[in-house]
Amino acid sequence: MEDDEYKNLKTSDIIAEALIDWNIDVVFGLPGDGINGFIEALRIRQNKIKFVLVRHEESASLMACAYAKYTGKIGVCVSTSGPGAIHLLNGLYDAKADNVPVVAITGSTFSDIMNSDFLQDIKLLQLFSDVASYNTMINVPEQAEMAVDLACRTALSRKGVSHINIPIDVQEKKLKGNYSRHKIPGHTSDIFDSFALPDKRLIEKAANALNKGNKIVMLVGQGALHASQEVISVAEKLNVPIIKSLLGKAVAPDDHPLSLGGIGMLGTDPSSDAMKEADTLLMIGTSFPYMEYLPQPGQATGIQIDANPERIGLRYPIEIGLVGDSKIVLSELLPLLNNRNSENHYNSNKENYKKEDIFHTRLEFLQSMQKSMKKWNEIINEQSNRSDNPIKPQVIANAVSEELEDNAIVSVDSGNNTVWAARFLKMKSGMKFSVSGTLATMACGLPYAIAAKIAYPDRQSVAFVGDGGLTMLMGEFATAVQYKLPIKVIVLKNNLLGMIRWEQMAFLGNPEYAVEFTPIDYAKFAEACGGKGFTIKKTEEVNPIIKTAMKEEKDDKVPTIIEAYIDPFELPLPPKINMEFPNKIAKSFERGQPYTKEIEKALSMDHIQERYYNLKSLLKRK
Repeated sequence: MEDDEYKNLKTSDIIAEALIDWNIDVVFGLPGDGINGFIEALRIRQNKIKFVLVRHEESASLMACAYAKYTGKIGVCVSTSGPGAIHLLNGLYDAKADNVPVVAITGSTFSDIMNSDFLQDIKLLQLFSDVASYNTMINVPEQAEMAVDLACRTALSRKGVSHINIPIDVQEKKLKGNYSRHKIPGHTSDIFDSFALPDKRLIEKAANALNKGNKIVMLVGQGALHASQEVISVAEKLNVPIIKSLLGKAVAPDDHPLSLGGIGMLGTDPSSDAMKEADTLLMIGTSFPYMEYLPQPGQATGIQIDANPERIGLRYPIEIGLVGDSKIVLSELLPLLNNRNSENHYNSNKENYKKEDIFHTRLEFLQSMQKSMKKWNEIINEQSNRSDNPIKPQVIANAVSEELEDNAIVSVDSGNNTVWAARFLKMKSGMKFSVSGTLATMACGLPYAIAAKIAYPDRQSVAFVGDGGLTMLMGEFATAVQYKLPIKVIVLKNNLLGMIRWEQMAFLGNPEYAVEFTPIDYAKFAEACGGKGFTIKKTEEVNPIIKTAMKEEKDDKVPTIIEAYIDPFELPLPPKINMEFPNKIAKSFERGQPYTKEIEKALSMDHIQERYYNLKSLLKRK
């Protein structure tokens, strides 16, 4: 009973015990006078729950988000009142946008001076009302266990953020058993059951649609990461291509014969071609936002599997929505699918169409996409092995990819580095990969990598970042030093906000403005923090230095930064170039874009002439 278990315990102690009951063993945060009562509760339980001290509260929430992404568990972050709590918001919005469970615990000033413009007195419930699905203040100890149970259960069920705020005086109050007449001690439970399965008739309907489809495309996302084998089994049985959103990059190995790689601005030519031809679209655990890369509405039969019913039909008109866990739903769907691996296995006894027509149409579609993918991979390979100086970022990404261990965890920041990671870091079966997918916040890469190493200390943890994003929360490298986390941070150094330059030029036709930085010596910074630093300035240095720096000795507990000086004029062009892009770039040239000769030279040095012919021709005419 609650009365027996927690009698005379402080509110902070009850919260800590309730978190432990939910199997939470890591908390990321930064102390302060508004939360120190709860920090003390963590101190005396440090053998059960680890507290990770960060350098900035934004990092705490980003780490909690990443921890939830990589483990499937609840991520927890803690901050003091006022500015500390405000700093949490970015990482919490990252968790909300990418649908992962995070609980944020914040402090507040004393109850009797709240809302009186006292020091660091912020209306945190109002501030957190948009980001949090569950948002409450604990006013008495008797409320504490129930609030934690609700926060954890809501975060898991809604795959989002819960927020608990505790005034500093309430943190110190002891439970006396002064319950209201409606409150029964021990009524609340630390139980969550997520099992969900659609109606069997809907699963059968989906199977029939897939069995009849000619040009089927599978689009998989983060919600399918734990269902990799089921995704591949369905694709292999149907003999259809797999396209991956960026958050779903690790669902299937990049070298799988059915994989067409990514989609969208960061994607591949074959994935764009497949979507244009598809007559059936199977979406699994994804709400990929860029609808223009999907089939046109009405073109394809839409089938979607998602744990969140609100996501069904969000991006594409869906005819069959299957609400449930993707692993469970695919397992139920798989036996109902006709085997299309070979004509001999093709079963059409219950169908009224010619098996030869559909078999050959589907096979021709797949083989056409595979042929296109082979050509794309040849392009990628050519870009990966350039000998130009300055160094092309593709060369760095490829060299890093070669040194990834089979179970590596790769955390990527937001910016041009995301483009090179999406295309040139090759996922193998068993790897993990994540980014700030929907929020696309800069600065996430380093905190993500730290959280990954804490979650999986025996696995290689790699951050692939740009210098713009890294400098935002660079102090967390010292956190990695403090906790002896031998992460590897690869920073693409061009002293530039490269993606923003591209957006200014190619999206708006404006000359670049306010995108250049003074340089930082990241290798020396790493050493100053107590870590290791490596610098790459020439192409011939790339492979040997990355090979050396990426090695992780068993006794090596030191984090490493590898700074690579890259070509600042390499443009992250999309897989398909329409005339809007060259027109906008040409317009930016006319309006005073600096470095026009360098940009033209970068294009002229591109080895894939046919892809950029129209772009270069137009710029030349302009």
